Amino acid sequence: MLALLRHNPLAEQPRAPADDAVVVLPGLPHRVALRRSQLLDPVKNRFQWSYDELVDDADARSYGEVFNSFPDLEPGCVDHYRAALGRRVWLVSPLAHARTDIADDDERCLRWLDGKPRGSVVYASFGTLAHFLPAEQRKLARGLQLSGKNFLWVMSCADDTDASQWMPNCFAELVAAEERGLIFRGWAPQMPILNHSAVGGFMTHCGWNSVLEAVSADMMMVTWPRYADQFYNEKLIVEVLKIGVSLGSAEYASKLEVRDHVISGETIAEAIGRVMGDDDVAKARWEKAKELGVKAKRVTDKGGSSYDDVGRLIQELMAWRSSVVHA
Repeated sequence: MLALLRHNPLAEQPRAPADDAVVVLPGLPHRVALRRSQLLDPVKNRFQWSYDELVDDADARSYGEVFNSFPDLEPGCVDHYRAALGRRVWLVSPLAHARTDIADDDERCLRWLDGKPRGSVVYASFGTLAHFLPAEQRKLARGLQLSGKNFLWVMSCADDTDASQWMPNCFAELVAAEERGLIFRGWAPQMPILNHSAVGGFMTHCGWNSVLEAVSADMMMVTWPRYADQFYNEKLIVEVLKIGVSLGSAEYASKLEVRDHVISGETIAEAIGRVMGDDDVAKARWEKAKELGVKAKRVTDKGGSSYDDVGRLIQELMAWRSSVVHA
């Protein structure tokens, strides 16, 4: 994200490249290439770009930065950041833990999962801000239908479109008795869901908190980024960590913007099958997810990198405060 803020080709070039042009993000330890259409356009999104520039300016003037990450999640990035910018960095992640104050209505999700076989459910959730057009909801429903998998689909309160506008033929039967599928509206207890033995895959918008929670739960992902940092996060999941399968989302668009391309139900079903399959590629992906999950849990233990970084952060801030007071 910081690399893009400092070197956004859409801001630097007098004429923006074509939507399908490949843009390589500079200043990173590994190659990250995105389509121009997956980038924030400073001209179309002036307010967001101005805000991001303020963040970049604050970063440049700060004492240091605390990141919600850990070394094995972004291999090479922290050392590169320190070397390239000479900045102080503390990693204090993952901070994702299951909530204990689960409401009765939220328990409905977990009770439904209790009745499903191990690894048989695909969990689809896209955060509280993502908005799906009726055409996108229809294709998603079709993809879940074609996948043959059990599914738990959490719909944001923003997606309040009448079901008659998006529900494909025969889909109602899948969720009517909640036998193969459950549609849940509103906030759902994501960490307990991801850690439930019945869940075998997570379809996500690639929001950073969701990525951290999935990694902490040893979960493989089907990626469907929408906007903000989500396309960069997808690259990390799919190409660097190799614990996910991309749906091929190619358009940066917030909930206020309309997407020209709608991902097909067949594409969605295929991606679910690749993540939850039993072939050698799927098994290798699963092993990587489990290995990363173990590392995520260790960093917050005593002697782990995040545990040590929190202590180092407190000590350095106390020393800095003391130097300011006695200056």
